[in-house]
Amino acid sequence: MSVLFEPLPQRALTFRNRIVVSPMCQYSARDGLPDAWHLVHLGSRAAGGAGVVMAEATAVSPEGRISPEDTGLWNEAQVAAWRPVTDFIAAQGAVPAIQLAHAGRKASTWAPRRGRGAVPVVEGGWEVVGATDAAYDSAYPVPRALDEAGLEQVVDDFRAAALRALEAGFTLIELHAAHGYLLHQFLSPLTNTRTDGWGGAFENRARLVLEVTAAVRAVWPDELPLWVRLSATDWAPGGWDLAQSIRLSERLQALGVDLIDVSSGGLVPWQEIEVAPGYQVPFAAGIRREAGIATGAVGLITTPRQAEAILAAGDADVVLLARELLRDPYFPQRAAHALGAEVPAPVQYLRAW
Repeated sequence: MSVLFEPLPQRALTFRNRIVVSPMCQYSARDGLPDAWHLVHLGSRAAGGAGVVMAEATAVSPEGRISPEDTGLWNEAQVAAWRPVTDFIAAQGAVPAIQLAHAGRKASTWAPRRGRGAVPVVEGGWEVVGATDAAYDSAYPVPRALDEAGLEQVVDDFRAAALRALEAGFTLIELHAAHGYLLHQFLSPLTNTRTDGWGGAFENRARLVLEVTAAVRAVWPDELPLWVRLSATDWAPGGWDLAQSIRLSERLQALGVDLIDVSSGGLVPWQEIEVAPGYQVPFAAGIRREAGIATGAVGLITTPRQAEAILAAGDADVVLLARELLRDPYFPQRAAHALGAEVPAPVQYLRAW
């Protein structure tokens, strides 16, 4: 049997296969509200056969959005708007998941198709916060360094968003601590130059991620999985690296995290990424081997046999696909055919199978 299509149990859930729709920002919401686009976008990938369908980076507060068009979970209207999406995903046999995020100093920026850099307040922008008052680059907003009260609020915002995610029908949460967003900004010595209890030593830099994780796990039901996405390396000298990622993953597992979604980069504009098919897989393999926690592999995974080989080698427990699933929502069906496996098709489509 294909490893890619083996069911994967996590807590009380069983994923029907190891294919996960990676969280991909659509920059198509208004006031944080998902709409028909999100229903069709995510619903198509659930009907296409993925085991887990993860909604995009969703802000835990208005100031935590990357752009004015980001989805959110900071109010009850957003809960109600997400409910038809999660109901449809679950009805297709997939697990409805969501990535909770705070953009930190990369907030209040234009959606990529609209340009680059800071959105002025008069055009819908807002004051941003970060680990320090250093901007991502000259085109980005200058953040206000978070004080103790602000940090407590961030933890509370993640906790409250987790409760709303449950109310909205999601059964898996991923916390976004990668790609240069707020939690990653605190982890890396390149962006966290604080001299208080939140900066300096590894334990201090990891403190916010660990406190957020503990707060979310405390309110997220024991029977439901919790994941964390990490950038395993900053691809920049002196930055966050694989050894620190392994160390943090051990701490996260002790707090009740079930899987580390292993990505990389995004912290600083001078990163130098060595891109090639499956270029991030060795990071997932290293964390899985050394920390003893399940991992997800992501990054230029584009063919059924490539995905199968990653799992068969024991380098990861799931594969997360992004652009390939944008190109083909029915990749799982195509992959199953190529690997001699089966994925149940929607009854409305059976005549095509």
